[in-house]
Amino acid sequence: MKSHEGTTEYDAAHDSPGYLLWLMSNKWQARQRAALRAFNLTHVQFVLLACLTYARDGESLTQVQLAERAQADPMMTSQVVRRLEADGLVRRKSSQHDKRAFELQATKKGIELVYQAIQVVEGVDQDFFGALAAERPSFVNMMRKLVYSPQKTLNTKKDEI
Repeated sequence: MKSHEGTTEYDAAHDSPGYLLWLMSNKWQARQRAALRAFNLTHVQFVLLACLTYARDGESLTQVQLAERAQADPMMTSQVVRRLEADGLVRRKSSQHDKRAFELQATKKGIELVYQAIQVVEGVDQDFFGALAAERPSFVNMMRKLVYSPQKTLNTKKDEI
């Protein structure tokens, strides 16, 4: 007998899509972190550097634009960009259009590193999601639907936890 009957629609945690997503995400991230160690990159560093590298025609992005493109926290993006700059992977300069902003470009070293790392990252994805076989395209479409569909935002102090 359940001790908290009626508090959840699921009979067990492994029936909850949120819990399964959390477990899957942790497992996938652990594999990506392990693969990226060889490049001395964290997964966040890789994602931001890849977003910057794949900017159209070598365009500069501001830190805010990079954070938006990667859907990352702007303050965290700023900290990570400083580290990437210190490692010689990103060039940061004051924007000519907005003196409060920095424009970013991946350096040659950063671009070369991303191109090497992306092969490994995609290999991890192939291995990890390979279990889905023919269902993989459907799974990717479902993830797109969830990522790109409008969601209600949380706006109360209680909901911000």
